[in-house]
Amino acid sequence: MIELKSISKSFEGKRVLHDINGLFENGKTNLIIGRSGSGKTVLMNCIVGLMRPDAGQILYDGQDMLALSKSSLVMLRRQMGMLFQGSALFDSMTVIENVMFPLDMFSTDSYKERKHRAQECLDRVNLGDAENKLPGELSGGMQKRAAIARAISMRPKYLFCDEPNSGLDPKTSLVIDNLIFEITKENAMTTIVNTHDMNSVMGIGENIVFLYHGDKEWQGNKDDILNSQNQRLNDFIFASDFSKKLRQVNE
Repeated sequence: MIELKSISKSFEGKRVLHDINGLFENGKTNLIIGRSGSGKTVLMNCIVGLMRPDAGQILYDGQDMLALSKSSLVMLRRQMGMLFQGSALFDSMTVIENVMFPLDMFSTDSYKERKHRAQECLDRVNLGDAENKLPGELSGGMQKRAAIARAISMRPKYLFCDEPNSGLDPKTSLVIDNLIFEITKENAMTTIVNTHDMNSVMGIGENIVFLYHGDKEWQGNKDDILNSQNQRLNDFIFASDFSKKLRQVNE
């Protein structure tokens, strides 16, 4: 579980986040949504420790990340898995070498054990037959699945996904969403997904935080979202192609 208490962040006097409070639950797919410029990327960066907020607390299972010693912070970061927007695979490494990279850096397991773990992760994302390929030989969806395998290789307690469906077609996006959802359940992780994809919101949004100009405007789940009386949320939701189609079906 990750809890935010009164998180604020400004750049050169311009407020980007203001007094954000929220709870991201264990074993659920927690989504951060909002228009471009709403502050969702800055909030994600603060949560993972890439930026330091000006005020507030970020509690990982009760521990304030901002108050941890350097060694304790290193240990916490080893419990985090990251799925980057562009997959961020190393072009010169094979798929299995990419998945093994965190294990090679941080695990004390033998080479045989590390390779076995990497193969397990690739099998989980249905890429067992691609382990010796280079990233450039994979489709965009396959690259994303390889990146998921790498993100879970260290058995993280916390998984962070930044726009996981960026650049993917709707069918492949659904595959990625389902993988993230299933892996979250299987490993009882606290997963946070930064997205503007309404298909993802309505498919796997178990706990959703909507940001508007740096404020937390609304929080709920995918079942609540279409019945919300929040006008700013409705403007955001029903501006999407997904919601336009949904309304047409219901009419």
